[in-house]
Amino acid sequence: MVPSLTKHKQKKPTQPQREWLEKGLNQPGGKLPLFDFRGQRISSRTVESCISEGWAEPWFNNPIKPNWKVCKLTEIGRQVLEK
Repeated sequence: MVPSLTKHKQKKPTQPQREWLEKGLNQPGGKLPLFDFRGQRISSRTVESCISEGWAEPWFNNPIKPNWKVCKLTEIGRQVLEK
């Protein structure tokens, strides 16, 4: 069964959240970047808020930087971006 937006809050992502989530649309497995286009680390607030909304999920643990979350776009995240 594919998750649906109807079971989740119908909240819209903020501009920084949307920009980060959109990066996963064209990546294998929906991988989301750790850094923005300027080489700055993506805000942990952006990452955590997207995870809590169900738009992104942790993918695997980063053995070199364990406090950095490597995430991927979820099906719900894709649906939110299509709206």
